Amino acid sequence: METPTRITVNASGKYDILLRKGGLSHIGDAVAERFKPCKIAILSDDKVFPLYGKVVTESLERAGFSTVSHVIENGEQSKTLDNVTAFIGTMVQAQVTRTDMVLALGGGVVGDMAGFAAAIYLRGIPYIQVPTTLMAAVDSSVGGKTAVDISSGKNLIGAFHQPALVYLDTDTLSSLDHDVMRDGFAEVLKYGFILDKELAQVTARPGTFDLEQVIARCISIKRDVVEQDEFDKGMRGLLNLGHTFGHAIEKLSGFTITHGSAVARGMVIAAKVGAEYGLPNLTAQITEIIKAYGFDTDCPYSADELYDVILSDKKRSGADITLVLPESIGHCVLRKMPATQVLELMIKTGL
Repeated sequence: METPTRITVNASGKYDILLRKGGLSHIGDAVAERFKPCKIAILSDDKVFPLYGKVVTESLERAGFSTVSHVIENGEQSKTLDNVTAFIGTMVQAQVTRTDMVLALGGGVVGDMAGFAAAIYLRGIPYIQVPTTLMAAVDSSVGGKTAVDISSGKNLIGAFHQPALVYLDTDTLSSLDHDVMRDGFAEVLKYGFILDKELAQVTARPGTFDLEQVIARCISIKRDVVEQDEFDKGMRGLLNLGHTFGHAIEKLSGFTITHGSAVARGMVIAAKVGAEYGLPNLTAQITEIIKAYGFDTDCPYSADELYDVILSDKKRSGADITLVLPESIGHCVLRKMPATQVLELMIKTGL
């Protein structure tokens, strides 16, 4: 059994991120090294749990933990307060206490919901992230942002709650559908565009790099940013490249356009808006790289339609919105501007 790659995060809580190929059956040992025997409430979905639920629960139980599981329907439509409440109901029924834990087994939806449930249940209990998608592995499982969607917008109810452990078996990525795997690459490309020119160059051509090394690099970037700005008051905002526009596209599509596909479009829009704002025009470079992964870069919505949704974005501050705009490949900037100026810039791009 190979030694896992370990990346340690020093935030309000210190925790390890372990990357281990083929290591899911040993998760119980990793948890037992860090925590006393307790009850672990597992949240998963109906695609992931049939694949990995048994191996995870058996490993935990061999290591001295007891488990209870709650399974939701796969997909963004499940990321609701009602489903969080139902999971909490399962924990109450199982008599989960403050000395017990939550474990998220799945992608970003499951991770966000499990983390939020752990943040509010009994005023906060520890949780473990076990990401099974590329997107969750490189982005949402790290950093402690937890949230659910409401009808007004995406991730509008949530809390900062750092995980106690992140455990990634990279073999789980092999079971992903092509489109789900591709979605994760939108977040991978994002890291290169915002903070790492070398990573952007390495990942510019699909299938030409060591995926595990790229995942570890993305996680390290996220770790560095979180340690400097855990509560998203400054530079952590850079991680939102493409997300202000992407979240609007997701919502307008009724979430039929997936998060990764929406963010890919959003990064192209950010490049176009940046050019209209007076920054170097990187639209062609960014579009070429994104298209190489098979993403559609055309936005099906008008500037006015996007603007109506952006006005409820959680990153809005009063009458202003802070946009992440690319200045060069590997370097983005934060620009705070009146919301009306965002609309004007989008209209100038031809949206």
